[in-house]
Amino acid sequence: MYDEESYLAKNRVINRYQLAKLYTFESAARHLSFALTAEELCISPSAVSHQIIKLEEELGFKLFKRFHRRIELTFDGKNLFDVVKKLLKQLNQEILEITNQEISGTLTIYARPSLTQSWLVPKLSQFNRQYPYITLNILSGNEIINFNRYRIDLAIYYDDHKHDELIYDYLMNETITPVCSPYYAEKHNLYRNPNNLKNCTLLHDSQAWGYDSSFDEWITWANNFSLSFDFNNIAKMTFDRSDLASEAAIYNVGVAMGRKQLIDKYLENGDLITPFPEMEKECKQHYYVLRPQAKYNPKADIFVKWLKKYV
Repeated sequence: MYDEESYLAKNRVINRYQLAKLYTFESAARHLSFALTAEELCISPSAVSHQIIKLEEELGFKLFKRFHRRIELTFDGKNLFDVVKKLLKQLNQEILEITNQEISGTLTIYARPSLTQSWLVPKLSQFNRQYPYITLNILSGNEIINFNRYRIDLAIYYDDHKHDELIYDYLMNETITPVCSPYYAEKHNLYRNPNNLKNCTLLHDSQAWGYDSSFDEWITWANNFSLSFDFNNIAKMTFDRSDLASEAAIYNVGVAMGRKQLIDKYLENGDLITPFPEMEKECKQHYYVLRPQAKYNPKADIFVKWLKKYV
């Protein structure tokens, strides 16, 4: 007569004692070293070896090939390692989601458009994976937001203003330097020749660190390096976003005043170059986060702490 309970007991492969050994096996398979596994788990190498041998006996197949000074996974060991890695990842994700269930809902963030496009958006998938129950509502603009009037949880600004009665979190500094395409630099003989800028079209963000900062970025940079330009007689083009000026520079429109935090990816891939590499100016303006003090917002706390990991 078929006895389901007896059948399951007889054919059960994994028990609670083997789970601990599987954790040891995962570490050993990852390091391919009993010594490093022992260091990670705070046990002796002989204890690691004993657990692995015991697990092999209980499973009925070898997990490692043992050599004089090294170990290798067997074919069965590799298959089991793949399964254990996947299960541990799923388990950790489930625990993370359970832990974060109380922290859920919408978080509304207001930020400068250039920072949003060039720096923040590329990182958001990581936040979404880590905090799947928080729905981000991203707004952008150049104005200073009145927190009492708008339902915004936090704002990311770039300037040197002081804001009273708000919670302030420093984010990162910024430096500026002219950037252009390699073609444009070659065409106008710009390499280490800043005086040749007078023959170029200068691109700039007219709302760089204020609602109407005009040509201030270029003037600040030129004055810092004692360069005398008659900006009224130089061709120029203005934008209300720094990233648009940099994008125009990529397409050979002119030379943009680039913000290093926002253009690093273009410098790395070669779309933009710095024709005057020694002429980088640190700004007194910086990026920071503001939020109202009215009530505690755990979602805002989480987002600010997460942001600071990437600066």
